Amino acid sequence: MRHWRGLNNGGRKGFGLKKYRGQAAALLCLAVVLCCFAFRKEGYHMDELLSFELSNAEYNPWIVPTQPVGRLAKFMKEEIEGDTLGETLANLADTALDVLENRGESKLLQYRADVYPEPVWIEAEAFREYLTTGKGDRFNYFSVYFNVKDDNHPPLHFMLLHTMSSLFPGVIVPFLGCFINILAILGSAALIFALGALLEEGGILPAGWGEVWGICAGLFYGLSSGGIATALLIRMYGVMSFFCVALFYLQMRKWIRGSFSEGNRLLAAVTVLGFLTQYFFLFYCIALFGVTAVLLILEKRYRELKAYTLTMVCAGAAGVALFPFSVQDVLSSGRGQEALQNLGRGFSGYGERLWAFGRILLERCFGSPAAGLAALLLLLAAWVILGRQLEKGGAKGRVWILLLVPAGCYFLLAARMSPYLVDRYIMPLFAFAAMAVTLLWVRLAGLLGGRPYIALLPVAVFVIFQTAGYDGEYLYQGYEKQEAVAVQYGELPCVCVYDGAGYYENLIEFTRYERTLLTTLPQLGERQDISGGNWPEQLVVLRKGNVEEKQMLDVFAGYGWEVREVLLEGEESVYGDTLYLCGRSVHAGVISGD
Repeated sequence: MRHWRGLNNGGRKGFGLKKYRGQAAALLCLAVVLCCFAFRKEGYHMDELLSFELSNAEYNPWIVPTQPVGRLAKFMKEEIEGDTLGETLANLADTALDVLENRGESKLLQYRADVYPEPVWIEAEAFREYLTTGKGDRFNYFSVYFNVKDDNHPPLHFMLLHTMSSLFPGVIVPFLGCFINILAILGSAALIFALGALLEEGGILPAGWGEVWGICAGLFYGLSSGGIATALLIRMYGVMSFFCVALFYLQMRKWIRGSFSEGNRLLAAVTVLGFLTQYFFLFYCIALFGVTAVLLILEKRYRELKAYTLTMVCAGAAGVALFPFSVQDVLSSGRGQEALQNLGRGFSGYGERLWAFGRILLERCFGSPAAGLAALLLLLAAWVILGRQLEKGGAKGRVWILLLVPAGCYFLLAARMSPYLVDRYIMPLFAFAAMAVTLLWVRLAGLLGGRPYIALLPVAVFVIFQTAGYDGEYLYQGYEKQEAVAVQYGELPCVCVYDGAGYYENLIEFTRYERTLLTTLPQLGERQDISGGNWPEQLVVLRKGNVEEKQMLDVFAGYGWEVREVLLEGEESVYGDTLYLCGRSVHAGVISGD
C-alpha cells in the first residue's frame, strides 16, 4: 500500500541540467552570498576558538595556564610516539596490555603532567599548536575523540573541523569553519528542493509548483538572518540543522513513495550522525518519531510501526556505542545536569524563556519580531479569506503535522532546557520556519493563479532586505585592528589579565606575541618571581573588560611597571579589551620571568 503516492503526478518529465537550472542558480546565489559574509568575519566567539582547540590540540583539550601540556599529551609524546609507525603501534600495544593487566597501577593511569604552582609563560608556537594542525598531527581523529570526551558535545563536528584544518596545516582563518556550515546550508537547500518535487508528486503542491516552492524555501532559509548566522557561527549547529532537514526529508519520502517496512538504513544513518553532532538533535528526532508513530497507529500500519521503531532503537544503540561518553554528557555532566534542572523547574520562568526564544526566532527568520508577526498575520488572513479548501485532504494535513509538530516540540524543549537565551540552540528551526511560511505562501499564490515563478518575487525582495540589513552577529568586525596590535608588538611578551576563561577570545593574538602569561588578578598579585631582571624593558598587557582597571594597574605599579601608552581602548575592541604598552619604572623593582 503506497499511501499518498500518485495523488498528483504533475511533476515535469525529463532529465538534464536544463531542468535544474533554477535550482542550480539558487544554490550558486546562496554559496556566493554566504561566502561573502564568511570572508567578512574577523574575530571569533570564545566557543568557536574552543572548537578549533578541541579539534586540533593533540590530546590536550583545555588550555590550563598552570599546566600547558596535558597529562595524555605528555604521555603520548614521551611514551607512545616512536620514530616509525611500527614503533608507535608497538608502544600502543604495550600500553594497552599494561592497562589490562595492572588497571589503576598501570603506567598510563599513574602518569602525571607537569603542574606548576602559578601560571607559566606559553610560547607563541604552543598557541599555534593548540589551534592548528602540523606535520605530525594531521588527520588524527583519535586525538579529537579523546579531546571531545572531556567536553559536553559529541565528536562529529570537531572531526569535520579537524579535517579542514588538516587540509590547511598551520592555518587558522574563519573560512575553515564557515565552509562546513555553508556546505550544510547548501545541503539543506538541496534537500528542500527535492522535498518540493516530493510534495508536488504527492499532490500537496499544485502541478508545476514544487520547484518554485523549493527555491523559495531554500532562499528564504539560507539568506535569512538566521541562515547567515548559522553559516558564520563555527559550531555544530549548522551541521545539526542539515541532519534535522535530512531526517524530515527521508521520512516524507517514506510517506509519499514507500513505506517504513524496509529500506530504513539511510534513515538510521542520518539519526546516528545527527546524534553524534549535537545532543539537541534528540529533541527533534524523538518528537518526529513520536508524531510518525502516532500517525502509523491511526492508520493501523502496525507492521511499518514495528520496523520503524526497531530502526530508531538500533540507531540510538549505535550512536551510544560509537560514543559511550554521551550517556555521561547527557545525564551527569555539568551542562547535562543544568539542562535537566531547567526541565525540572517546570513552568517557573517558562513564559519569559518562551518569549525570549520566540523573539529570536522571529528576528532571525524575518529580520524583526514586528515584521515576523505582520507577515504571519497577513498569510493567515489570506488563508482564511481564500477559504479552508487550501488544506483539505488527509495527506495535506499530515504534511502540516509532520512539519510543524516536531519543530514545535523542539522549540518548547529548547526554550526550557537551553543554558543561554541565544539563537544557536534553535538554529535548526530556521529551516522549518522557512519551509512552513513559503509552503503557505506558494499554496496561496497557486490559488490566485498566474505563473509559478511569480511567487519568487516577494521572496527575492525579502532576502535582499535580509542580507543588506544583517546585524553583524558573529562577524566580530573590528578584531583585525586588535590583531594588528599583536602583529606590531609581536616581539614583546604579553600578559593577559582575565577573570574566568575569557582569554579564549584572544587566542589568535597569542599566536602573534613572543610569549604570553595568562593570569587572573589574584594570581598576578601573588606571584613569587618578583626579584630578578630577565623580563624585557617593555611588555603588552591585555586587560579583559571584567577586570577592574585601577586595581590591575596598582598591582603592576607595585611590581615596578608603568603604562607608557594605551594601544587600544576598550570601546575600540569587539571584546571590550584594553591593551597597554608597559615599561619598567625607574622608581621600583621589576617582576622576573620564569
